[in-house]
Amino acid sequence: MAKMFLFDALRAATDEEMSRDATVCVLGEDVGHYGGSYKVTKDLHNKYGDLRILDTPIAENSFTGLAIGAAMTGLRPIVEGMNISFLLLAFNQISNNAGMLRYTSGGNFSIPIVIRGPGGVGKQLGAEHSQRLESYFQAIPGLKIVACSTPYNAKGLLKAAIRDNNPVVFFEHVLLYNLQEEVPDTDYILPLDKVEIVRSGKDITILTYSRMRHHVVQAVEALLKEGYDPEVIDLISLKPLDMVSIKESIQKTHKVLIVEECMKTGGIAAELIARINEECFDDLDSAPIRLSSQDIPTPYNGILEQATIIHPNQIIAAVKNMVGSKIS
Repeated sequence: MAKMFLFDALRAATDEEMSRDATVCVLGEDVGHYGGSYKVTKDLHNKYGDLRILDTPIAENSFTGLAIGAAMTGLRPIVEGMNISFLLLAFNQISNNAGMLRYTSGGNFSIPIVIRGPGGVGKQLGAEHSQRLESYFQAIPGLKIVACSTPYNAKGLLKAAIRDNNPVVFFEHVLLYNLQEEVPDTDYILPLDKVEIVRSGKDITILTYSRMRHHVVQAVEALLKEGYDPEVIDLISLKPLDMVSIKESIQKTHKVLIVEECMKTGGIAAELIARINEECFDDLDSAPIRLSSQDIPTPYNGILEQATIIHPNQIIAAVKNMVGSKIS
């Protein structure tokens, strides 16, 4: 085991897969000599050369299209968006090409591409750099969507995504890059379509992902002291949703709270509630509740910015309201 920052875990995953498979390459702005804005590709160009770690112009639509073409013809490209919101410039390529070409070609082409980068509400990065695009990409047929939350799962999930023969949009949170934990030295991969049971419990199911996992864990630590017993599930896969595991949890707890940093309207929680009501309605004792970010552009002002997202005290209050008081 070695203690790693999350960005180092992503770098290690990229390095190991590039060593294992000569078709793996990286494209993006400043990924080469500079090592990436968050150092996920630091020093890799020294090892693999400028053609496998390719610095691109500031033209997301062009280099994403280039990567999709490369994937169609035998390579396994990793596209780094300097900020995930910049990939809106490549939305056409991601939706009409990456998501559809395997289907529209009648299976003649596969698109083994990973599109990754930092998103989420940071610390006063402004509205344009604080976006959560998971709900944007959720509606695109043909994509897999994954959100990492710890150094351990970041490494295992990225390695799995690189090996997958389908396009994977891989979300990282800008405020989790400096999160640190022990990561195995051995080669390992994690499933792209399964939840992670962070904590087993019987009172209520809390579904979350990305940075909100850590807010939920902080809230649960306080709730445990008051006798509450929540089950915490990190979704990991935002598309497809692991409804088998989610349903098993709901059958045990009969209550669901969803905590996300995505916006409330059309967010991941909105899709989850629809699926839960369709598939788990008879197992519910009360309506599912969602705690989501405000439906506004993220303010630059630090106090206002914090007011737009969910915090542990709100999670604690929601659990108490749904479960009721605990008798000591």
